[in-house]
Amino acid sequence: MSALPAEFADLEPFSAWCLATEGERYAKRMASSMEDMQRFYDAITPRAEAALTYLDQVGLDDMPDDAVNLLRLLYSMIMVSFPVEVWNQPWIPDAGQSSMDCVIEPAP
Repeated sequence: MSALPAEFADLEPFSAWCLATEGERYAKRMASSMEDMQRFYDAITPRAEAALTYLDQVGLDDMPDDAVNLLRLLYSMIMVSFPVEVWNQPWIPDAGQSSMDCVIEPAP
């Protein structure tokens, strides 16, 4: 069974990035190599606008599971954007042991 809408079957190899919480997405980022993040980012970035258009048509109320997974994939794209585009490493440079915890997650 597909984790994503049929229109986004090409992104299915990256379904491990369909994570429910920011903490899970951050942990995946920290456990991933830059090569893995770059492959994911390169695959989803050109599809992001189409994904947003698709999700706008679906709406947030009673969103089907495959659409929720697509939304979570976009959240993960955001999570890896700075490491890929700016830092060339998974962690925040010069941040030491600083951390910031999310206490409220976006819905759905």
